[in-house]
Amino acid sequence: MGIFPDEVILQILARLPVKSLFRTKTVCKLWYRLVSDKYFVKLYNEVSAKNPMVLVEAWVPFEPKTSLICVDYSTGVSEVSLDFLEDRVKVRASCNGLLCCSSIPHKGVYYVCNPMTRMSKWLPKSRERPVTRFYPDGEPTLVGLACDISRNKFNVVLAGYHRTIGHRPDGTFICLIFDSDSNRWRKFVSHLDDQFKNMNKNQVVFVNGALHWLTASCSYILALDLDYDVWRKIPLPDEVSYGTGNQVYLLDSSGCLSLFQISDVWMKIWVMEDYEKEVWHMVDGVSLQCIRGLAPGIFPIARTGECIFLATQRQVLVYHQRGRVWKEMYSVKNSSNLPVWFLAHAFRSTIFPSV
Repeated sequence: MGIFPDEVILQILARLPVKSLFRTKTVCKLWYRLVSDKYFVKLYNEVSAKNPMVLVEAWVPFEPKTSLICVDYSTGVSEVSLDFLEDRVKVRASCNGLLCCSSIPHKGVYYVCNPMTRMSKWLPKSRERPVTRFYPDGEPTLVGLACDISRNKFNVVLAGYHRTIGHRPDGTFICLIFDSDSNRWRKFVSHLDDQFKNMNKNQVVFVNGALHWLTASCSYILALDLDYDVWRKIPLPDEVSYGTGNQVYLLDSSGCLSLFQISDVWMKIWVMEDYEKEVWHMVDGVSLQCIRGLAPGIFPIARTGECIFLATQRQVLVYHQRGRVWKEMYSVKNSSNLPVWFLAHAFRSTIFPSV
């Protein structure tokens, strides 16, 4: 009604949850067109990047149903449903508000979806049908999702040892890359190498146009450049030690690679300040004395700005670095004495027109 300038109204709307934002489309024609306006979409995604969130899959042993929970530092906890996919799926990767899910009953079927807007894309099958020919059980060793918001495109990577029908692996490592621009898969082959063994496939980070996996032995990071289809080894900081009570994790920290080393009493954090020169810098050391009972099972999920999200077998915690304060964000309350196992993913609320 002319009370506020247009820019102020846009700034207010850019801070709404996606679900509430879509409800405002009924107000007027201008607001109806906002979610497809390039300027507003860019503004909304920039604002959402400052609000860290995590998606948590929690399930109790011996109970078939899992729960998908969104933990938001600003608004708290809410339940998220993937029923719009009309399939029973498993979340395989998360990047910039998109999820890559695989069908449980239909092997080789993959989706990319935005659970906030409830929009999805079914990935077409490759003509060569190699998606289900990975050793040993038809599942790829590595699954990665790269969502480039600035270019409005995404890539899905499936990689693993190839096997011919009825035979063991034939000594080649197949990498399939789906490109949303072309709506096609492309493939390249690498020779068998020890660097592909013992990969930690649950830790994948997309920064600098590449997907990064931390090897299970924590000897280095393996990066896949999506523009040139080239693998690259990245060394870890010299101070990082694995084993003897230490656990190492790879995260995205505001667009930079970040490494966490957790022991019984300390959490140390490194950030790669210079990606090309592979220069690491230790940015923080956090005492875990006040949560010592949880430390053996704790692991980091996401780091954005001053907040670090971590999970245990039953809880999601957030640590505010500036205030040095711990806060419980989510906890499963049930009568079972058994642990509730978490599979957690870094997440953010975004508008992505391509999905």
